[in-house]
Amino acid sequence: MFARTHIYALLLALALVTLALSTARPSRGASPEARHLVRSGETLWSIASARYAGDPREAIWRIEQRNGLTGEPLQPGTVLFLPQ
Repeated sequence: MFARTHIYALLLALALVTLALSTARPSRGASPEARHLVRSGETLWSIASARYAGDPREAIWRIEQRNGLTGEPLQPGTVLFLPQ
C-alpha cells in the first residue's frame, strides 16, 4: 500500500512536470540583436570597451565569431552584429 501510494505520487508529479514543460513558450521580452555601424578610426577594442563591461577580449572574440571576422582592419560603414 505504501509503495503504491508513492508510485501514484511519482506518476502524478511526472505528469505535472510534463504538462508544465509542454506549455512553456519562449519569452517575447528578449531585445533584438544590437547592431553597430563602424565609424572611421574605430577598432574592435574600442567598440567592445564601450559596449561591454570588464575585459574587452571576451567581447572581441564574440563579435569576431558572430560576424565572421578574420582579423582584417574594420572598414567604416561596416555593420557589426553585437552579441548579448
